[in-house]
Amino acid sequence: MNLYIVRHCKAEGQPPEAPLTEEGFKQAEELPDFFTNKKVERIVSSPFTRAQQSIQPTADQLGIEMELDDRLAERTLSTQPMENWMVNLARTYEDMHLKFEGGESSQEATDRAMAVINELKSDNKDAVIVTHGNLMSLILQHFDNVNGFEKWKDLSNPDVYHLSLDEDMSLKRIWS
Repeated sequence: MNLYIVRHCKAEGQPPEAPLTEEGFKQAEELPDFFTNKKVERIVSSPFTRAQQSIQPTADQLGIEMELDDRLAERTLSTQPMENWMVNLARTYEDMHLKFEGGESSQEATDRAMAVINELKSDNKDAVIVTHGNLMSLILQHFDNVNGFEKWKDLSNPDVYHLSLDEDMSLKRIWS
C-alpha cells in the first residue's frame, strides 16, 4: 500500500480558515500532474481551508471525492501566546509528552495521525493524506526516527513524501 503525505501549499496564515496565497493556488494547480502516474484511490484531508484548497484540483482531476478528517488538522502548541514558541516547539520533539496550556503534546498529535494512517492501511487502498507541517514532521519522525524539529524546518510548501507500507516499509521525499 502506498501513502502520499502532502503538506499544504503556501497559505496566507495559520488560522483554520486561512486560504492559499496566489502562489499557493498556482502550486495547487501543479499537484494534479504530480499524481497523474500514481495510483490514488482515496484522498483524505485536514478540514483546514488551505489543505482542502491545496488538494481540490487533484481530487477533481482524478475524479476522487475528498474526505475530510479532523485528525489531520494542525497541532495546537498552545492557546496562549508564546514569546519563545520556536524553542518550546523544539522541546516538544525532545519530550513527546510535553504539553503547554490548551495545546496538544507531540505524542497526542502523532497518535491521532497514526489512527488515520492505520485505518487507511487496513483499507489497503493507495491514498493521499493532506496535512500541515508540524503534524507531517511528527509522522515522518514516527516512521523514520529523524529529528522531527529539524525535519519540520526543512519542509516546503507544498511538500510530498511517499510512504510504502508494504513488508519493506520505506519513506522518501518525492517533491522537488
